[in-house]
Amino acid sequence: MPRILTLWAVPRSRSTAFEQMMRARGDHVCLHEPFGEAWYLGEDRRCPPQRSGGPTPGLTFASVWDDLRSRAAGSEPVFIKEFPHYVEHLCDDAFLDHFTHSFLIRDPARTLPSMYDKWPDFALAETGFLEQRALFDRLADRQGKAPPVIDAEDLVADPGTVVAAWCDAVGIEFLPDALAWTAPEDRAHSWYDNGSWHDNLRTSTGLEVPPTDYLPVEADQRMVAAYEACLPHYEALAAHRIAL
Repeated sequence: MPRILTLWAVPRSRSTAFEQMMRARGDHVCLHEPFGEAWYLGEDRRCPPQRSGGPTPGLTFASVWDDLRSRAAGSEPVFIKEFPHYVEHLCDDAFLDHFTHSFLIRDPARTLPSMYDKWPDFALAETGFLEQRALFDRLADRQGKAPPVIDAEDLVADPGTVVAAWCDAVGIEFLPDALAWTAPEDRAHSWYDNGSWHDNLRTSTGLEVPPTDYLPVEADQRMVAAYEACLPHYEALAAHRIAL
């Protein structure tokens, strides 16, 4: 079966903007966190209890996986951006072999305030850093080399250089025209809360830094504790990131 090109990210890491760049290419079927919908809203959902919604009838991890494999067997290549904590219970070797793997990282000092702004009661299990590192380490060990890693701040500092290097690393053509797009005002990117987490993206025209006004990590003890837990995992992957 053809491999599914995948960007393994953490929440609030500019991953949906990257997904929009992949949509702008026009040469991939692009799916937005397909397993995340099951993690939060499925019949066998695994999210923290304060976030539990649904369930959506018929939505399960198995139904998502069946759909994804069916799409991958079609005529167009498939790209997904996904969070490892949504799939950690599925990650045997047979599952992982379906994907071409790459990673997007971001300093938790930047992701956590953004998450806190939406969910002041976020759980550590929703931050994703531990699971991202565990998957990275497992793949590096299996493959004998580190999978490609890009950093969110590098991505917006020099989109052309970073995306070109990523494309080379995952084996697809670099299409510089995809770095700019017409603001995607629809809410097709998200299955959660009518897409409210992506309001900045809907006014964007490229991989850029949106205006934000978040509290710093030090403003809340929940963020402080999460930062201390997440930082070592970010730093471990940052040591392998594609350098500018």
